[in-house]
Amino acid sequence: MPPTGLVGPPAVIELRQYTLRPGRRDELIALFDREFVEPQEEVGMMVLGQFRDLDDPDRFVWLRGFRDMAARRRGLTDFYGGPVWARHGPQANDTMIDSDDVLLLRPEPAGSGFACSPSGRPAVGAPAPDRFVDATVWSFPPGRHEGVELIRDGLLPVLRETGPAPLAFLTTEHAHNTFPRLPVRSGENVAVIFTSYPDESAHRRHLTDMRADALTRGELLPAIAREQTAAPRKLRLAPTGRSLVS
Repeated sequence: MPPTGLVGPPAVIELRQYTLRPGRRDELIALFDREFVEPQEEVGMMVLGQFRDLDDPDRFVWLRGFRDMAARRRGLTDFYGGPVWARHGPQANDTMIDSDDVLLLRPEPAGSGFACSPSGRPAVGAPAPDRFVDATVWSFPPGRHEGVELIRDGLLPVLRETGPAPLAFLTTEHAHNTFPRLPVRSGENVAVIFTSYPDESAHRRHLTDMRADALTRGELLPAIAREQTAAPRKLRLAPTGRSLVS
């Protein structure tokens, strides 16, 4: 069944990173892709992407989208209060050490974001695609816009000119979390770029070409670095067989 009440790219997106008990990631992915995808979409949410973190064998990363914050509250209430989570949630929770590393994000500009549809989702048991997804997360001081603007107006155009266009550019959604049963990281001011490549070597070539631009290397990247509160976090991701983002 297609998602209810979700038309076009989601306006609110969760980036969720789970730390799992050693050796149990494949168990969670099999359960997730079999039992949790369609039931979430039937109550108005969109499961955008599921990934193995290539730098941590016990980390599962996924993306979930919503039409707006009100739809998020309704969808989460219906799903986590419903029969599917009651039946399979305990097994999922048993694989996890921590599930609270969650960023609440929005596409920038509004109306952009991940252009994918559940109608194109592979069936349960589909093999993982031979793709590499890079997600880079920049952190800036709360209330300051300069860093985000440098990435949006400076870095994004260079990335588009030198390699595959990013799949999405996301920034912090500052709305209050209206479903406190699932915490999100508060006080954040981040920018996130997702890009897909045939393999990791294509990603490295793209970064080399981007940095070969003298203005980018000499002015833009140092300007972004001056605005940061920490070094960018790089997520090296391998999509699962049912991930829409790949």
